[in-house]
Parts: sequence; C-alpha cells; structure tokens
Amino acid sequence: MRTMEADLLIFDLDGTLVSSGGDIAASVNATLRRLSLPERPVEEILRFVGDGVRVLIERSLGGLDGGRFDEALEYFGTHYREHMLDTTRPYPGIEEALRHFAGKRKVILTNKRHSFALPIAEALGLTGHFDEVIGADSTPFIKPDPRLLDLVTRRFGVSPGRTAVIGDGVNDVLLAQNGGALSCAYLKGLTPREKLLALRPDRTYEDPAELVTLIR
Repeated sequence: MRTMEADLLIFDLDGTLVSSGGDIAASVNATLRRLSLPERPVEEILRFVGDGVRVLIERSLGGLDGGRFDEALEYFGTHYREHMLDTTRPYPGIEEALRHFAGKRKVILTNKRHSFALPIAEALGLTGHFDEVIGADSTPFIKPDPRLLDLVTRRFGVSPGRTAVIGDGVNDVLLAQNGGALSCAYLKGLTPREKLLALRPDRTYEDPAELVTLIR
C-alpha cells in the first residue's frame, strides 16, 4: 500500500488514541440506573458514540426519559468526570507511533467535550505529543462538518491535501472526505469495521504500529 504524504496529522481520541469504551458505557448505564431505566449492553452503547455527549445520552435514553433529559445529561457528566480514567488507557503501540511522527504537527480533534478530552489526554501522558486538543465545544463546528477541517488546517497553515485524519469513526472518514483531506481509518476501535470499510477510506490499519508505514 502506497504511503500517504502529510504535514498535519489529526487524531480522534476515543477508540483511536485510547481504549475508552468501557468507561463511557459504565457512565451511561449508571445514568440509566439513576433514572430507573434498564441498562444497555456495552456493545449497543458504543454504537451511540461519536456525535457528542448530548446525542449519546439521547440515543441511550431512547425516548424513555420521561422528560428528564437534562437530569440525565448532568448526571452522566458528573459520573463520567469521576470515572473516565477507571479503565481508559492508550492503545498499545500508539505512543511509539506518535514519537515516530515527532517532527509533524499533530492535533487531537474529538466530538467529546474539551473538559473531558483534555484531562484524559493529560492524565495518560498524550498531550506532549500534540500541538492542541480540540473538543466539541472548542469551535462552532463538530465532525464531520468540513468547516471544522478548514478551520484547523488554516490555523496550522497546512492545506487539506497535506492533512491526514486518523480515526475509528464514521465522522472521521467523512470529515476527511468532505474537506479534501486524506482519511486513515482504525478498524479495531469503537466502530464496526464494516461501516468504515463501506466508506472506502484512503487507508486502513488494525495496529497503531502500522501508522508509521502508512504516512510520511
């Protein structure tokens, strides 16, 4: 597979840099218990991830909240803030890959709130590898809006065509495709691989160590 050339690397967080699904699902189920609603299987909850916390809670409640959405959202935030590092860890090999790309500009771009994303990245020793951590509430746009990609690439003075978006989500691939960047999909994150492959990303990988062979 031919190597892609990129000057700016945009990484997703959940399911790409860190294995965080267990903590997200645990906080969702704690929220459901709080509202006396039935818990959901972890695999089902993980399918709800990727479009921000409000959508995550809406999908998890499934219209059964009895008008208590705001309470659920607030409780989830409180619980998750206390437990978001219980089991969340960087994927094996990702830090080695980041060190390999030490000479490139790198950004974490996530639809997770910045107030969640930054503490996770800091606690796990990831922020030193990146120029910036951009959360869902850091800009007026979220993935896959191409205006977000335009904003980030302009900020770093890099053209979209010299930018690689690396992530495990549908929104990561669509962000790249919508904005004229290169797409590199991680097939062992939170999104079923079939959904990602159906989008025909430019490159795919199953082990973070492969990244050094895909991008230069």
